[in-house]
Amino acid sequence: SPPDALAGNVYYVAPHGDNANPGTLERPWATPGYGSRQLAPGDTLIILGGRYTLAEYDADILTPPSGTPDGWITIRGEENNRPVLAGRDNLITAVNLSGVSYVRLENLEITHDPQGSGEALWFRDGIEILGAAASHIILQNLYIHHVDEFGVNVQDVDDLQILDTQITHAGFGALGGPGGEQGGWRNVVIRNSALSWSGHYYQGGDGTQRPYDRPDGFGIEASQGPVLIEDTIAEHNYGDGLDSKAANTVIRRTVVANNSCDGVKLWGENSRVENTLIYGRGDGKREVTPWAALVIDQVEKPGARFEIINTTIDDALGGNYLVYVQYDNPAPVNVIMRNAILRGAGSDSPLYIGASSQADIRYNLFYLPHSAFVLTHGERVYS
Repeated sequence: SPPDALAGNVYYVAPHGDNANPGTLERPWATPGYGSRQLAPGDTLIILGGRYTLAEYDADILTPPSGTPDGWITIRGEENNRPVLAGRDNLITAVNLSGVSYVRLENLEITHDPQGSGEALWFRDGIEILGAAASHIILQNLYIHHVDEFGVNVQDVDDLQILDTQITHAGFGALGGPGGEQGGWRNVVIRNSALSWSGHYYQGGDGTQRPYDRPDGFGIEASQGPVLIEDTIAEHNYGDGLDSKAANTVIRRTVVANNSCDGVKLWGENSRVENTLIYGRGDGKREVTPWAALVIDQVEKPGARFEIINTTIDDALGGNYLVYVQYDNPAPVNVIMRNAILRGAGSDSPLYIGASSQADIRYNLFYLPHSAFVLTHGERVYS
């Protein structure tokens, strides 16, 4: 966490509190939404252990103001007694960070309130940054689960760190959001986190009635990045594991496993996958699909560079390309593949590289025992 030169006040919220109190440990406030609005740069709000129901728009939504570079605002759950923020009645979000800067959230659990029935169970996003850009945001040691839309729904942000955080069972995806209007996702680090089971929950059900067919673990729209995803797992998502339209995306030391659709999909130049394991396309289902373990496609910038380094890709489903690059896309890109292991145990699962693109493929192991060839590059076929 960044150092705070400005040491502000420490305030408290507790289930037994009262918003007429001064917010001290002895006389805490009652609701996190109220407490968040009382903070000034350098202040810390500690939410004591317990369950907090969030239902009223927008009083119950945590809406902190901005901190400053030397006085971050911190909202933190009690150590060793993590509080639960339980949304209900179709509340739009638990935390609204739209337009704010220098804020960190730590040690919170965010989910829907399971004690309701019908529409009382509905709760949309865990955390939102929509409409107005945010900057210098840290989300650390959070557990966000069983929400109807996104775990974290971000449109425009500059300097976002998501650390030691688990996001599961989000109806629309763990991390995502609409296309950026002020640069999209820039200077983003996602580290030591889990982005899994997207789409396996929606409005109290198992996700089969969700309106969005392909919720990803990570799925963002175009930006210049950079985006770094490392030491993270993305598994059992009904969409793609990791789908980044950002340029300068780096995926490192990550496991992308048992996702229904594409494993990793890259759209932006200067992107790289290294020391990563990708397997389990189809998530146990046997029907052949058009998805692939690794996709580089819909890249419109000629000469964009992509690197696949020290990465293992395993596919047992077969019936489609194991890896494909610029399929039916004439824009030429440059792909470098080094020290990779690619195993296509199913039938007919070679690699495909578009005719106009360039590939430098060296020091790799290919095991495709049920494919007629290893690679097709335009009209050229490599056996």
